[in-house]
Amino acid sequence: MGRVSTPSDSNAQTIPGWRHIYSGKVRDLYASDDAADTRILVVASDRVSAFDFVLSPGIPHKGALLTRLSRWWFSQLSDVPNHLADGETPASVADRAMLAQSLEMLPVECVVRGYITGSGWAEYTESGTVCGIPLPEGLQNGDRLPEPLFTPAYKAPMGEHDENITFEQTVELVGAERAAELRDVSIALYARAAAIAEEKGLILADTKFEFGTYAEGILHLADEVLTSDSSRYWDAEAWRTGTTPKERMASFDKQIVRDWLAANWDKQGEPPVLPEDIVERTADRYRELIERLGA
Repeated sequence: MGRVSTPSDSNAQTIPGWRHIYSGKVRDLYASDDAADTRILVVASDRVSAFDFVLSPGIPHKGALLTRLSRWWFSQLSDVPNHLADGETPASVADRAMLAQSLEMLPVECVVRGYITGSGWAEYTESGTVCGIPLPEGLQNGDRLPEPLFTPAYKAPMGEHDENITFEQTVELVGAERAAELRDVSIALYARAAAIAEEKGLILADTKFEFGTYAEGILHLADEVLTSDSSRYWDAEAWRTGTTPKERMASFDKQIVRDWLAANWDKQGEPPVLPEDIVERTADRYRELIERLGA
């Protein structure tokens, strides 16, 4: 298992009225100084991670862009309860923060795959399956799947890798009724989001959702949603007309960063500093996705 690089508390911003409680790779969480206030403040940083390391430098305005995208998608999917809470965010982080109701988070990442690529493609070439689910023969990298697949992952403790699990293991973690709800809601959310993206000339290849419970166990959509850090988006026309996987699946996310690292780092020791042009090109892809969606 490789070492996971995470930010230290010293990276967190001081925000009057809020107490820093946790820093993930790219987000910082704060609790209110008012003990009666159960909301949390979720602040998206400009940090970028790849291969389980936080890289340097960050991507300019990334936190604000992804917060804007999450808010837009929450509004598109508003019939599903979510963690957004009423109130004004502190002025110093208003463009990159969300006020959220504190939830009892479920230990399952709800991954939905509509197309075969990435780790799913690697598994398929070896065994004809994706996360253990048998698929038809003859699929090519980037092909649309016969139907979206729910391929959950166990949310490992901080510092460890998440682990793909079966639906049966999901049942063991959260119970049969909740597992079925997670699967059905996740696939329905993916289908609706994919249809919205298609109207904008985009393909939503896959995504992950996270959920928590609140108020008598009601399921709430939480964390970020359908951002370019949690999803693969492709240009639909390029996917139809491209002649190579790289042309068909040029994504609107940090793939530029991953590709550069893969070519310039052996994954030993600390990763190298990202070149300025890689940072700028990645920022451009984040902005282009928001413009294409009209978010």
